[in-house]
Amino acid sequence: MKLASLDLGGRDGRLVVVSRDLRRAVAATGIAETLQAALDDWAVAEPRLLALSAALEAGTAPDAFAFDPAKALAPLPRAWQWLDGSAFHAHGELMAKVFGITNPHHDKPLMYQGMSHRFIAPTAPVPLPTEADGIDFEGEFAVVTGDVSMGTDADTARAHIRLVMLVNDWSLRVPGRAEMETGFGWVQAKPACSAAPIAVTPDELGESWADGRIHLNLLVDWNGARFGAANGGAMGFCFGQLIAHAARTRDLCAGTIIGSGTVSNENYRQVGSSCIAERRGIEMLDEGAARTGFMRFGDRVRMEVLHDGQSVFGAIDQEVVKG
Repeated sequence: MKLASLDLGGRDGRLVVVSRDLRRAVAATGIAETLQAALDDWAVAEPRLLALSAALEAGTAPDAFAFDPAKALAPLPRAWQWLDGSAFHAHGELMAKVFGITNPHHDKPLMYQGMSHRFIAPTAPVPLPTEADGIDFEGEFAVVTGDVSMGTDADTARAHIRLVMLVNDWSLRVPGRAEMETGFGWVQAKPACSAAPIAVTPDELGESWADGRIHLNLLVDWNGARFGAANGGAMGFCFGQLIAHAARTRDLCAGTIIGSGTVSNENYRQVGSSCIAERRGIEMLDEGAARTGFMRFGDRVRMEVLHDGQSVFGAIDQEVVKG
């Protein structure tokens, strides 16, 4: 099942079911006005949404219409919580080498709590204050949970995954370095994330959803040139482990979004990267200095995931502009 939120009024948009080929949609009228409402009452909403999805695929859904991703908001335009991990060891080990960290820890996930009250629409311009902040994109996979009780273990946590998303976790590297040095966490370095228009139930991924991981390539293009095609199956910690880590001392409410961190593979020199910082890190190791600059106003980044030749989440396709 594929779900989206159309910009039809209100901060949370209007929930629609989208066909597998992303060409048709139908409003979830009488089931749930918004995706958050559906998540809050998932046991009741899910079977009805599945039935509507089946009718849409069969061509029998009343009032179906052409789906236009340009009219979509992020699936959850605002969320109760955004918790972003760093689950790809290849990325962490590379950056540890760059910064001279001799013993990167892999015994438990890294995670921070970021801004959740706004997720930018997938084709909307992204306003940022200055190029001097070191504007970077970060391609990630993410999951949306149902209610998760404090102390839930990793295996049980997987059953609480309701939806899978594609996220661009925008990062400002210059204030990021300063905030890391305080040891207190990111605020200015982490503006609002963007999200692809479609959130999917894990079964839509078929065999590519395994072990709590998404075994598909994240295609990243910067100004029309391929920048990376790393595979999500290389997560050192699966999404069940990330959820369990987040829920160790707190309940998680339905609609919590958990991010994978930058998708990265050990053969990053061959497959490319999902963020500029990683590319710069490779250059520093190989050439002694970074030569790739960060984004400039007017630059575009596109992110997409294909499964059997079809777009899974639709695309994030955005221009960075002066805010």
